[in-house]
Amino acid sequence: MDLNLLAALDALLSEQSVTRAAERMRTSPAAMSRTLSRIRRILGDPVLVRAGQGMVPTPRALELRDEVRAVVAASTALLTRGSPADPASLVRTFTVQTSDLLLVSTAAPLLESLNSEAPGVTLRFAPESTEGTNSLRDGLVDVEVGVLDHLDPETRTAELASTELVGAVRPAHPLTDAPVTPERFAAADHISASRRGRSWGPVDDALAEIGLRRRVSVVLPRHASALALARDSDLVCLTTEAAARGFGLRTFPVPLRLPPITIGMAWHPRNEADPAHRWLRDRIRETFLRAW
Repeated sequence: MDLNLLAALDALLSEQSVTRAAERMRTSPAAMSRTLSRIRRILGDPVLVRAGQGMVPTPRALELRDEVRAVVAASTALLTRGSPADPASLVRTFTVQTSDLLLVSTAAPLLESLNSEAPGVTLRFAPESTEGTNSLRDGLVDVEVGVLDHLDPETRTAELASTELVGAVRPAHPLTDAPVTPERFAAADHISASRRGRSWGPVDDALAEIGLRRRVSVVLPRHASALALARDSDLVCLTTEAAARGFGLRTFPVPLRLPPITIGMAWHPRNEADPAHRWLRDRIRETFLRAW
């Protein structure tokens, strides 16, 4: 049976008037009259009959009234679940894939926001090895946060922040005694944070263009480890201002022309209209606005 007929029957039984039922369904009295005729044929019952100036339901209609109302209410709820969910009653685990660099600066404030609004939500951070895989498409990751340059064409995205790399050193580092020139920058010993074990990157390309080369003393797979080592040594770590703050490091502008880093958020279209997922995306966006 057409669900529209059930909704019309619910309106007719509630209003006991073709005209008022038509107003409720936002249609014309003539169209509602034709709908009533269809309902009568399907049920084999008059449903509503004349009683003076009004209409009254038949015994069969009275039997159906509560059940029809319940079915229509359930159908409406089913088809309108895109409305905002109540975070306080949400019980769900979300998986977020992001880099160690972003975890350092955003994990704590994001968790604080989630826990205050939705104590039943668990946040799982996927390993960086899932980056560049089909994890979003396969439903293994809910949201990816980072530099989005490897996504499937159907993936939804939103920009979160644009930032620049800075140099980060311990508070009493010799580089802090004077302005950092390209020459002083290149002469210092550096840390490279790369899960792929790379010691060469855009900074080295920019140095090479002006005839300079830096020395990378150590390559670490985790950015947090690089920041901790910079805090306890004379090594220079390239990072973001937000990440350096969490380790008590002093920062300085990198004296080179480097392109800005755009941080974005990505999710699969299957989650576009999901209210709980949309709530999570809003919290991630707000976290970046505060932290960056």
